[in-house]
Amino acid sequence: MDEEGGEAVGKPLQDVTVVDVTANIAGPSVTMILGDLGAEVIKVERPGRGDDARGMGPHIGGESCYFLNINRNKKSVVIDIRTPQGRDLMYRLIEQADVFVENFRYGKAEQLGFGYERLKQLNPSLVYCTISAYGQAGPEREKPGYDGLLQARTGIMTVTGAPGGPSVRAGVSILDQGSALWAAVGVLAALYERRSTGKGQRVTASLFETGLSWVGYHLLAYLATGQEPEKMGAGHAAFAPYDAYPTADEELLIGISNDNLFAKLAAALGKEEWLADERYATNLSRVRHRKELDREIIRILQTRTSAEWLERLSAAGVPCSRVTRIGSLLDDPQVEAVGMLQEVEHPTLGNIRLPRLPVQLSESAVGITSSPPLLGQHTEEVLAERLGLTQEQMERLKEQRIIQTQPETSMAQ
Repeated sequence: MDEEGGEAVGKPLQDVTVVDVTANIAGPSVTMILGDLGAEVIKVERPGRGDDARGMGPHIGGESCYFLNINRNKKSVVIDIRTPQGRDLMYRLIEQADVFVENFRYGKAEQLGFGYERLKQLNPSLVYCTISAYGQAGPEREKPGYDGLLQARTGIMTVTGAPGGPSVRAGVSILDQGSALWAAVGVLAALYERRSTGKGQRVTASLFETGLSWVGYHLLAYLATGQEPEKMGAGHAAFAPYDAYPTADEELLIGISNDNLFAKLAAALGKEEWLADERYATNLSRVRHRKELDREIIRILQTRTSAEWLERLSAAGVPCSRVTRIGSLLDDPQVEAVGMLQEVEHPTLGNIRLPRLPVQLSESAVGITSSPPLLGQHTEEVLAERLGLTQEQMERLKEQRIIQTQPETSMAQ
């Protein structure tokens, strides 16, 4: 039954099995998407400490917030894939899988025996997904990379921050999560293609390519003008007024993208004369006279609180928003209305709230059905059900340190 007591609703990928050997943020974000869409995700972790994200602080009751955020709807299986016995177990799992996802350094998958050509022979229908830092070609393909490094490398940091100030990394992992989104799109496309061909294929995505796509309009603007884009803070190079403006108490983001909206803003601020001012009559002229217009807007906005201006401007149809602090989102009525935070029971933490996938389907279920796993929580379950291993066989593998079945104590220090 569904949550409203109707007929049970299936998940789009409920018949898809994913073997996931990724760690950190980008790779696990790919399989988080697939898991939320209903795939059975078998997360293979190394013995001892597992996914590096388990050690990333801050921690809640010994569990990493980073890990909790992107590893729901997965089964944790600990296998030492560097050993012959571990590789054999992996090959048997991969033979049954639909999707394999890895984010090893360039060439490492081949060294371990899990390169695309090897697994393609093992399972011709396998969709093999690689997510990397710099891509699969070029002089930098072997370099290690993380979100901040790639924000710097692709120019994102040069357009982020206050005008005239230092280059700034975006406050969220936009390239880890962005490249994961593209990789998931690629996997879905490959699975769809396989329905007609019966064959799998390789899907690749990288933080570098994602970063280049994010700065696409800046690249085109440079081609058109030959000028490097400048940092705009919360502003927008193409529109004015468009910025976070100080009020009597906080900040208010106002975004005016056309002349009709500017007319509404001018009326709400009691400055209808702006419409006859040649400096402000059109968006192009307002962009040229941005600084003058911003000074006038700030002078007016600082006479009232953000709450007062939000009510007044919203009633006038002016796009605006308070600059919200993260903590207040937890009790935000709009967050509650869209059901963005879902509660799930964790084995050691009890009930926790996690942000769901930001997409919903009208006729299919999408969401969080199982909590992020403890390390090795599902090793016995998966090896018994998928590979038919007996308890005696698994005990021998544990003694040889090929597998790990009991969750380790928290790594938080």
